[in-house]
Amino acid sequence: MIEKILDIPTQSGGMETFICHPERGGPYPPVLFLMDAPGIREELYDMARRLATVGYYVLLPNLYYRAGKDTKYGADVLTHGSAEHQRMRAVRTKMTIPPVMDDVASLIAYADQQKEAKKGPVGAHGYCMSGPYALAAAARYPDRIAAAASFYGTWLVSDAVESPHLTLGKAKGELYISCAEHDDLAPPDMVKELKKLFDASGAKGELEVHPTVHHGFAFPQRWCYDKPAAERHWERLIALYRRNLG
Repeated sequence: MIEKILDIPTQSGGMETFICHPERGGPYPPVLFLMDAPGIREELYDMARRLATVGYYVLLPNLYYRAGKDTKYGADVLTHGSAEHQRMRAVRTKMTIPPVMDDVASLIAYADQQKEAKKGPVGAHGYCMSGPYALAAAARYPDRIAAAASFYGTWLVSDAVESPHLTLGKAKGELYISCAEHDDLAPPDMVKELKKLFDASGAKGELEVHPTVHHGFAFPQRWCYDKPAAERHWERLIALYRRNLG
């Protein structure tokens, strides 16, 4: 495996990005791996590596880069009320969809210039806060994002600018929306509403609710990690990318 960390130029400055891809046999289809709210950490690097090993050029950006370099947090970022949690929330609550869409354009432009990355369709998937970003990217860049997935995405129906529930029909690529049965950030009533909107939009893909599991079930270091559901998440994601990216 080849991996590196570098700053990708954007309209707002250098965006630190972890990149990994197989050593041999490229070029590989680019995939944008969009982080959850706790931010960049070794757990996400390992997930990016796993995806890259099956034949993808994976880019994992630090979406908090506009707030500076000190935007990686300690383990207690998940402990509500902790200093690290409060520090993260100060950045997280300022996040909106349109600037992240600019970042997506920068990531695609960077990949287009790399000999290891295949030109053409791009994948995007996000967890937690980035579920909406991945789906919004498919709508904003329908001619490039050929597959997009949201895993326990938060507030997919909201009054946010470019909220994905408003733009599902603009996507040309295949969408996969994965929800947990138990999730205060994507409650059942919201998921039901989103399912109706998804079905009415004509978008290609599916919305799937995974029974018994909680928000965060795919993260190996999270209290709610559920191995069967996590492995199903990998199966769904890789199959999505195989169908649409190769």
